[in-house]
Amino acid sequence: MRKILIFSLVYYPRFIGGAEIAIKEITDRIGTDEMQFDMITLRKQASAYERIGNVNIYRVGFSWFGKNTKSSKIFPLSKIFYIPLAFLKAVSLHRKNKYDLIWSMMASYAGFAGFLFKKKYKQVPFVLSIQEGDNFEKRDGVFRPFFRKIFKSADRIQCISKFLADWSRKMGAKCPIVVVPNAVDYELFSKKQTDDELVQLKSKLGKKENDIFLITTSRLVEKNAVDDIVNSLQYLPENVKLLVIGKGGEEDKLHKLASALNLQNEGGNRVQFLGYIPHTEMVQYLQASDIFIRPSLSEGFGNSFIEAMASGIPVIATPVGGIVDFLTDGETGLFCEVKNPRSIAQKVEKLIKDRESREYIVKNAKKMVEEDYAWTNIVGEMKEVFNSARL
Repeated sequence: MRKILIFSLVYYPRFIGGAEIAIKEITDRIGTDEMQFDMITLRKQASAYERIGNVNIYRVGFSWFGKNTKSSKIFPLSKIFYIPLAFLKAVSLHRKNKYDLIWSMMASYAGFAGFLFKKKYKQVPFVLSIQEGDNFEKRDGVFRPFFRKIFKSADRIQCISKFLADWSRKMGAKCPIVVVPNAVDYELFSKKQTDDELVQLKSKLGKKENDIFLITTSRLVEKNAVDDIVNSLQYLPENVKLLVIGKGGEEDKLHKLASALNLQNEGGNRVQFLGYIPHTEMVQYLQASDIFIRPSLSEGFGNSFIEAMASGIPVIATPVGGIVDFLTDGETGLFCEVKNPRSIAQKVEKLIKDRESREYIVKNAKKMVEEDYAWTNIVGEMKEVFNSARL
């Protein structure tokens, strides 16, 4: 049995994104008789230790209870402290467990912690997963020499897209690089919800017979360009409405934009901000909707697109980053232009009016996800990455 130590800045239950889902899906599907997983992550409103799935979670840093503005201001500072605290915790755990491998999630805070550990324990293989979707300019700016150290110290690099593999080489990686994308719980997202369930949810959301629901599921941050979707509603009929699932720093700004465009009023609420929805419940909202949109400014891969495809609704996206690995315009989705709300509206109208094209796209995309992006296939590839990382 191989012992693997994971460095991840954040993790369940409070933080759930593509990287966190990937770790859990991979570790849950690898038998405890094959590999033992420990993790060092940031402590924030959670216990110092707990076991989640097949991973022993050790949390370092500060712990705050309740929601307050002070903790949100301190959180960026706690990310910096994570690096030395995670390194020291790793040294302590390694003395006891003698890890066969370390695995850092992303070339950022967790990557720096992995780099420090590798510097001290050169005989322990270092696997680096690149899942970045934004903030490339920070790594390519004045701090580039420091980030390059992470890439140069890795013994294996796993990237979730060809775009990120190319970026890793530009950042100075010399080790073998393999592209293993993220995946989707295909059984969960492709399972057809019952008519009663969908009718009940549509009623709760106020969806009328002729309404067309657009949906986006993402962090409400600048790079996901939710504001462009909101702006696109100006160019679409009033029966086209938007569901926004997720939270983030752009939330207040988006509320103000919707109000300024008169999209939230007594006459009809065309934008609904639903906040956080548990990942296991997401499929209901996708299948109650008609079109998924995320007009990203940058994207490492984009699990949300794959989940929408698996659920059986068409996808509109921008041709940036790792999206081009799985979306072919007119085949598995439609591309809109970056920062162009009118372009988004045009693609929405095409999917509404051209039923034959819409059904063709949905069928192709769902088949592709089942064949290429199911976790059962991806886990085998990740096991190969772990097993091949030997010095």
